[in-house]
Amino acid sequence: MAISREEKNDGNTVVIHVNGQFDFSVVQEFRDAYQDLQGKEIIVDFRGTEYIDSAGLGMLLNMLTFLNKKEGDIRLINTMPQIKRVLIIARFEKKFIIE
Repeated sequence: MAISREEKNDGNTVVIHVNGQFDFSVVQEFRDAYQDLQGKEIIVDFRGTEYIDSAGLGMLLNMLTFLNKKEGDIRLINTMPQIKRVLIIARFEKKFIIE
């Protein structure tokens, strides 16, 4: 399973883990991971992510819109250098907190 989620003990924070390739092949799986998280604090953990493409970028934007989050409300953590480079080129630091 490329996408998994973990609810933190505070009951308000959910971490979505992305493993392997973050591309069109995981669209539905990623959507299923966040569709019931209105009002929760969201963190997307890219520790196990090897690759991201434009479909992955689109999925992040769709999540931001679907959850009605403001810019900076969703954190992207543990980004490998190659993933972070794609996020910065796409100017995602303006929409997300990238750590």
